[in-house]
Amino acid sequence: MENSTIKTGMNTGADTTKDVRGELTYDDKVIQKIIGIALEDVDGLLTVDGGFFSNIKDKLVNSDDITSGISTEVGKKQVAVDMDIVAEYGKDIDDIYEQMKKLISEQVAKMTHLDVIEVNVNVVDIKTREEYEEDSETVQDKVSSAAQTTGKFASKQTNRAKNAVSNQTDKISENMESEPRVQ
Repeated sequence: MENSTIKTGMNTGADTTKDVRGELTYDDKVIQKIIGIALEDVDGLLTVDGGFFSNIKDKLVNSDDITSGISTEVGKKQVAVDMDIVAEYGKDIDDIYEQMKKLISEQVAKMTHLDVIEVNVNVVDIKTREEYEEDSETVQDKVSSAAQTTGKFASKQTNRAKNAVSNQTDKISENMESEPRVQ
């Protein structure tokens, strides 16, 4: 009996949060991150601000900061967005812009219930996919290249050290054989 009373008391269906005060706010970088992730699959959008993603699946370009190049103004109920982009040559830029507006407003509203009231996009460059890929060096490529260079340098230095030790050992051996150790 006692258990059923407790269950009934806990499951009244009353909204216990209605008397709790507080405020839910979002840092600019949270909204910027939502936008950055939402834009990853826009066909024809090569990059925002020269470098955070490349539509090449799982290939991060130039920066590990997905919020780079996205500027937001976040209020209590609304969001305004500004960004510079590089579009793919031959693609319909107006269509890219419409896709961007739709995805940004959908994802921000879905996750935060904020209304996106403005999306300002400035096209700073257009490139072919090939030009863009040639110009883009991935973070992984940079690390791999640095590791290879460092590895080759270390290997050369190790070989030089081995040769120097070997030469010195040979000289010491020659000196030891030519002079008696004890007089």
